[in-house]
Amino acid sequence: MRLSIDSSSFAKRYIQENGSDKLDDLLQRASTLALSVILVPEIISGLNRRLREGPLTGNNYRKAKKQLLDDVRDTTVLQLTPAVISQSVKLLENNVLRAMDALHVACALEWEADLFVTSDKRQFDAAINSGLQTKYLGQPNA
Repeated sequence: MRLSIDSSSFAKRYIQENGSDKLDDLLQRASTLALSVILVPEIISGLNRRLREGPLTGNNYRKAKKQLLDDVRDTTVLQLTPAVISQSVKLLENNVLRAMDALHVACALEWEADLFVTSDKRQFDAAINSGLQTKYLGQPNA
């Protein structure tokens, strides 16, 4: 299975929360994993926010960052090509969606992912509307 995951779901590898176990199961089933080029900065931003606000210790931040960078080495990194940008514009015009979320969906579409995974409801709706097979990990028992 060609699996593409957005930042909101991939972060569940580093911060245990609802959906972390389901993400691990999906990763085990994937034959190829692809992540948007914006995923690492988005996850690092979220980890730093948790570090500043206190739920994450400095030691756990360093461990999570190392694991993230190690994980990304083994993936296909989807770039922001003219086709991805064009697709993201269409997504933004036809959905209630943030720009970065549109880029994740556009990357998955251009890569022709078999499954796109997100924990963001609006992104889920946009991905479904665009024809992507999509899994939502954002709610209890998703």
